[in-house]
Amino acid sequence: MTHSPSGTTPPPARPHTAAPPEAPPRPPARETPLAPYRRLFARPGVRAFTVGNLVARLPMGMFSVSAVVMIAGARGSYALAGAVTAAGLGATAVAGPWLARLVDRHGQARIAVPATVCAVLGSLALLLCVRHGAPDWTLFAAYAATAATPNIGGLSRARWAHLLRDDPGALHTANSFEQAADELCFMLGPVLASFLTGTFFPEAGTLTGAVLLLTGMLVFAAQRTTEPPPRAVRRGRSPLRAPGFPPLLVCFVATGAVFGSMEVVTIAYADGQGHRSAAGAVLALQAAGSCAAGLWYGARGPARAGLPRCLLAMTALMLLPLLAAGVSGSLWALAAALLVAGMATAPTMVTAMTLVQRQTPEGRLNEGMSLVVTGLLLGIACGSAGGGWAAQHASPTTGFTVPAAAAGTALLIASATARPRSSRRLRRIA
Repeated sequence: MTHSPSGTTPPPARPHTAAPPEAPPRPPARETPLAPYRRLFARPGVRAFTVGNLVARLPMGMFSVSAVVMIAGARGSYALAGAVTAAGLGATAVAGPWLARLVDRHGQARIAVPATVCAVLGSLALLLCVRHGAPDWTLFAAYAATAATPNIGGLSRARWAHLLRDDPGALHTANSFEQAADELCFMLGPVLASFLTGTFFPEAGTLTGAVLLLTGMLVFAAQRTTEPPPRAVRRGRSPLRAPGFPPLLVCFVATGAVFGSMEVVTIAYADGQGHRSAAGAVLALQAAGSCAAGLWYGARGPARAGLPRCLLAMTALMLLPLLAAGVSGSLWALAAALLVAGMATAPTMVTAMTLVQRQTPEGRLNEGMSLVVTGLLLGIACGSAGGGWAAQHASPTTGFTVPAAAAGTALLIASATARPRSSRRLRRIA
């Protein structure tokens, strides 16, 4: 027997064995549709400002309905109620961009909170004027003060743009969530206002809306860690002079005309069918379709389809209500058509808002988004007038051609302005 130099016996040699085969790599787990939203709201401070924003945004769908019910019930005039709310809409269109410019310069909390207090006082003044029989002109003055309400959705989108400036995928998800939140608030707001004014007293909707607005804005503004820093830019290019912004603004006007005309024509059609009380539920289906499509669109990741493609889909789907009303003559068929047609709204608005964020000059994002909201309001007013005229002088069924024509107009504008940019890009490459 041999010994090792150290005097110990060496261990017997181990037989050679083949290495066990490596396990095949596991396929990556498939993400659930909610995974992008979970990652989004896991960021510090996001949940708090989102809750405050949603509470403050809900009254945006309550105030006009509450004002109409309150004024018409006390004064017996829907004409007066409509004139007061229209005047408030005009004041908002004028004051909105100016207020947003102040927010960009001085910060959200510093400007939005005092502006919200002014708007709440305007709502309470309107309530007291109606309650105590003040002259009609006081109603216009009081409701005009509510134009100081900040663009709450714009404030929230500006925070997302600041927090996610280096993450386009997460920003797309955030914009989609914001659009779905808009649809949800404007769907639930009128329902809540109608319930409050009908169950308790006519002023209950306005009073509740004022409390929700102030409470939500205080919670939102208190989240200073997520607030974009103010940009003290006193001179600089206006968003209206930024390349690509004016055509985009005109597209928002045409898109607003789709919403305004569809609402009026649907109410007229339901009234013609003898179901005017069901018009709100039918319109809510359109908002529900848009809300669901917005959440789905946000879960897909960054959008690849451009604005012309989204507007093409909207134009095609806006023909469905016209076909449903003209062929079937059934309110149920119209409701189903509106549910499907509404699915084009959120993807279009998300894509358009993303373009606004890209094309607005630095430091003026709130102003840019306020301008496009003003464009939407102008389009809604024009669409309401055009849809109402068509429903009155032709027929409610014919009136459904107005939203389809408005969507087609937006498509033509977006396509005409996108083509030169593409050709210039190709010339630079060549």
